[in-house]
Amino acid sequence: MAGDERMCGNTMALTADMPAMASSINFSLTFSGGGQQFSGIWGMKPGEHGGTVTGTKTPWPIYDVATNGLPQFASADVIELSKISRISKFRSGIGHDYSDDFETCRSMKHYFVPKNEAERLTVKIYSPLNGTVIATTEEWSQDEGWKGTNVGIQSDDYPPFHFVIMHIDLIATLEVGDKVSAGQLLGMPPEYGNFTLADTAVGVNTPSGYKLVSFFDVMTNDVFKNYQARGLNSRNDAIISKAERDADPIACQGEEEFANGGKLENWVYLK
Repeated sequence: MAGDERMCGNTMALTADMPAMASSINFSLTFSGGGQQFSGIWGMKPGEHGGTVTGTKTPWPIYDVATNGLPQFASADVIELSKISRISKFRSGIGHDYSDDFETCRSMKHYFVPKNEAERLTVKIYSPLNGTVIATTEEWSQDEGWKGTNVGIQSDDYPPFHFVIMHIDLIATLEVGDKVSAGQLLGMPPEYGNFTLADTAVGVNTPSGYKLVSFFDVMTNDVFKNYQARGLNSRNDAIISKAERDADPIACQGEEEFANGGKLENWVYLK
């Protein structure tokens, strides 16, 4: 990746070419704390993506999943569950490749599908945790227009973990550093053509690299009880295991497109 930077006082403008995506990425960053932290905005040209970002020279906190297991800290649901009919499974072949440092070519997040397409724009999207906004992204598509705001939220209780909640028409602007609380209404889906909503991913920095885990792994028992009432017997009903996915691999093509969806069931259906 080639690029250049310009520094003026405590502000940096950074541009880098991204040949694989036939575009460039631009950052405008302001440094504080003697250069130890920064915050700012970013955008891609052509302008399909942009948003806010923050960073620090302090290493991101680490959590050893292998030793400690996964904490159940998401104390609210991300979605108005009563209006949802099905959810894509973790490691599904739905959508596009969304993977981590340990796995490739699988969707390691969850898509939610409403019962009634006519009610799609009324489905409420919530913060599932107490945390701090660490990034936002405005998503655009040449074919579909504005696809909403993606919000990254770092957990207050377990700082190595963060949520990414995608495609929100926010009821109020969120800035980097803003606090959100579990159950806080963030917004509703934007008006674009995709039938899914509130794509939800959970990431954690481990000693060996960045790892994605399922929302169902980190939700509290009280939250999971709502899914049990809709027919799930266990959290694993919404998860394709790594071994299962490895035995039924999905082919990828282009930047992150699935050539097929695999042979395993990709959805969990709610009663």
